[in-house]
Amino acid sequence: MKAQKIAPLCVRTVIAMLAIVALTPQIAKAQLDRIERERALSMLKVVKSELKDNYYDPTFRGMDIETRFKTSEEKIKAATSLGQAFGIIAQTLLDLNDSHTIFIPPSRPEKINYGWQMQMIGDKCYVIAVKPGSDAAAKGLKEGDQVISLMGFKPSRKEFWKMRYYYNLISPRPALRAVVQSPGGEPRELDLKAKIKPGTVVLNLTAHHDLNDYIRNLEDNYMAGRPRYIDDPNVFIWKLPHFDLEDNEVDAMVNKAKGKPAMVLDLRNNGGGWETTLQRMIGNFLEKDIKIGDLTERKKSKPLLAKTRGSAGYKGKLIVLIDSESASSSEIFARVMQMEKRAVVIGDLSAGAVMRSRFYQTNLGAETLVAFGVGVTDADLIMTDGKSLEHTGVTPDELVLPAGADLSAKRDIVLVHALGLVGVKVTPEKAGAFFPIIWDK
Repeated sequence: MKAQKIAPLCVRTVIAMLAIVALTPQIAKAQLDRIERERALSMLKVVKSELKDNYYDPTFRGMDIETRFKTSEEKIKAATSLGQAFGIIAQTLLDLNDSHTIFIPPSRPEKINYGWQMQMIGDKCYVIAVKPGSDAAAKGLKEGDQVISLMGFKPSRKEFWKMRYYYNLISPRPALRAVVQSPGGEPRELDLKAKIKPGTVVLNLTAHHDLNDYIRNLEDNYMAGRPRYIDDPNVFIWKLPHFDLEDNEVDAMVNKAKGKPAMVLDLRNNGGGWETTLQRMIGNFLEKDIKIGDLTERKKSKPLLAKTRGSAGYKGKLIVLIDSESASSSEIFARVMQMEKRAVVIGDLSAGAVMRSRFYQTNLGAETLVAFGVGVTDADLIMTDGKSLEHTGVTPDELVLPAGADLSAKRDIVLVHALGLVGVKVTPEKAGAFFPIIWDK
């Protein structure tokens, strides 16, 4: 969730023992020279300073940061590669167990695109998209394949995001080794080569709506963009990928649903976004002003409010769809709708990544500038029931999980179930074709 228009971080052991540092022996083999080592040590100092100055909890969740950062400093002095040094810095922050406090290393001059996407569904990890023409497609990887392991590690729902963070941001690879299993088939091992695109990448944290999206934008299979919708006489289906709309844009979309008896708001794969968009969204679906919760900062607590749009808002029946990638503001919206008994929430348990973060960007160097950054949580949101959604997520009113066979056949059984609740019948195959993945070119 983002403070006003400060972009939020919405990120979610791959197994209990997995840590970023444990993976570092496998990363890029370029040796660490004196200048790079000093630069990495300088980055660690900046990260420590930003954390000490800005973290919402003055006790740092019980971490002795002087001892922890001293340990990391010694590890960097012994590191054998720049990637390993970055992994050490990253793990230092991950030890806080905070979804919104994270290290952003300098951008690389090339972009590595794996050409496929995976996601946790329930307690299993599935391939949900394969890009046509990719090496993954040529090797026979298919939607609906269960990912048994990736680079030797079994995906775990609790900390699945670390796998994405590591292989997309900390240590991208020219290839990933995966053990997958198609529905009804036997496990098979695949070496899936990435496509490497040369070019200059400029890091600008403030340009991104949330860090989860920033990480996914490093993949070529990220579904872009703007809101999409299906306008049916009996239901308005709105797929909202980000909470990044101005008030007038929220209002304009809601106005399209006027006169429809029902709306299905699809927040699956919505990593969150602006606090202002969250407030306006809630105000469009409730007939009264409400307190969303209390933002607990380092020195004070203040209420987060949503003002109703009154009679101009939407009054029909509301169904909200969420999944394991629904994070931050999208989770908060779904939970508020539950608590106010305004909507039925359907799908999978959400990410449980609900803090408020600010990004801090720093440039090192004189002739050659090296840009890096850190996202630091500046507030936790305590809902009106006295609970935080961090690490808990939103439990849907109705748990509906697609199986591998549904993904393979491009059947959207979650949307079909939602439409059935409002009296609209559609086949799973047709529902699965409503919002196709948009691939980067």
